[in-house]
Order: sequence, then structure tokens, then C-alpha cells
Amino acid sequence: MTDIFGIPLQAFLGQLALGLVNGSFYAVLSLGLAVIFGLLNLINFAHGAIYMLGAFLAWMGLTWLGVNYWWSLLLVPLVTAGAGMILERSLLRRLYGLDPLYGLLLTFGLALIIEGLFRQMFGVSGQPYPVPDALRGATNLGFMLLPTYRLWVVAASLVVCASTWFVIERTSLGALLRAATENPKLVQAFGVNVPLMIMLTFGFGVGLAGFAGVLAAPATQVSPLMGSHLIITVFAVVVIGGMGSILGSVLTGLGLGLVEGLAKVFYAPASSTVVFVIMALVLIVRPAGLFGRDK
Repeated sequence: MTDIFGIPLQAFLGQLALGLVNGSFYAVLSLGLAVIFGLLNLINFAHGAIYMLGAFLAWMGLTWLGVNYWWSLLLVPLVTAGAGMILERSLLRRLYGLDPLYGLLLTFGLALIIEGLFRQMFGVSGQPYPVPDALRGATNLGFMLLPTYRLWVVAASLVVCASTWFVIERTSLGALLRAATENPKLVQAFGVNVPLMIMLTFGFGVGLAGFAGVLAAPATQVSPLMGSHLIITVFAVVVIGGMGSILGSVLTGLGLGLVEGLAKVFYAPASSTVVFVIMALVLIVRPAGLFGRDK
């Protein structure tokens, strides 16, 4: 088989496929962050903790209540979205109009509390979550056998990301949301309940993190540390794509997953830092991010 820079083509394509799977998680998580920041100007540092919470809710639903994966994929995002709306109405709403640093500090504190509670209850060793029967086995891609579940992760992530982008960027509802964040008093003068829209938007962004957590549960160990291990990389993805850019977050998440896969082929130790090197270079050349708008 043909080699690429001395690397067998099979190994090269295999790492790209695995990188696309990781990029799918980056895309969904960074999408939720971008929605919240772009529409509410809030940096939600608790996003990783909500991702972990989504995975644990799926695990607890299956272990304690017998709720299967497919129901968890529907119910867990609703539960996390509801928790997010309560958080927005009870705490975050008091910080609007203040420096965004206050919101970051509050959500960072909430992340520490949530992670600490789950570490106390479940430890850090992790809990297994079985792959649903319909998605077991592997699919032959010609150059590798890829677990069918990982293909499902890529497909589900792309559908969710594309649907979210379409709603926000190409529908009247999305236009109304953007207008409400730019000039809430004017929009409210037309009879629109802006506080309700803001609450629902925050809940939707948090629900995306819960959805990603359910997707991740069968692919990795369900652990209290899974969110903190991932959230820094996801923030780097959002910064590279452009803070608040929906399309930028999705494309950058997928692209950086592929870059990580390539790094593992050519120089494996670089795979854990390549995202941050790219972030530094992008910030030097274009501080607003690849898809961000210069102010």
C-alpha cells in the first residue's frame, strides 16, 4: 500500500478517521459554548461539568432505572437544559451588564462544585456504559475496521451541528435571537419576551453539552474527570474558530480533531499540544479567530 511521508496509507487514514470522531465531540461541545457566548456574551466554564453530568445521568438512568441509551439521548439533554434554565434564572441573570469575568468566575465555581460532588460519590476510576445493541460491531471502511458506534457519533454530531447552525443563521427565530442580544429593549418593545428567550437559549446551549455527554458515555469511561480533561481543549477550539461564531466552532472542532489525528501519525507526543500551538498562532495573526468578526 502507498506510503505518505514514510507512513503506511492505512495507518494515515485510520488516524484521520479516529481524529474525526474526536473532532465530533469538540464540535458539539464548542457549539454549545459558541451559542451561549455569541447570544448571551457569557463564558460558561461549567460546560465541561455539564458534559460530565450528561454522561453520568445516562449511566445512572441505565443502572438504577433501566432507561436505555436511546431514551437517555432524548431525556438527558432536556434535564440538563432544565437545570441550565434554573441556573440562568436564579444566578446568571443577576450578572448581566457586568464584566463577563463575573460570569466566568461563577460558572468556574459551579464546575468545581459539580465535579467535587461526583468525585465524592463515585470516585475517579470511572464507570462503564455499554454500547447499545443496534450500534455494536464494526464497519469496514476499506482501510480499517471502525466501531459502528464511532460512526454513529460522527453522524449524530454533524446532524445536530448543522441543524443548530441552520436555525440560528437561516431562520426568523435565529434572527430574532440575534436581534434580542444586540438590542434587547427594542425587541422587547415589539412584544417579545426577551428574558424568556435568553433563558431558553442558555438552556439549549447547556443541553448540547448534556447531549455530548450521552454520546461520549459508551465511547469512554464515565468519570467525574472527563469534563475537566476536555473543556480546556474545547475552549481553545472556540477561540480559534472565533468567540461566538457558530460555523467557526463546528468547522474548527472537526478540523482540529483531524489535526490531532495527523499529529499522532507523524509525532505522537505533539498530539496533546498541537491545538494550543495553533491557538497561539491564530491569536497572533487574527485575534478575533478564523471566523470571528473584528470589532
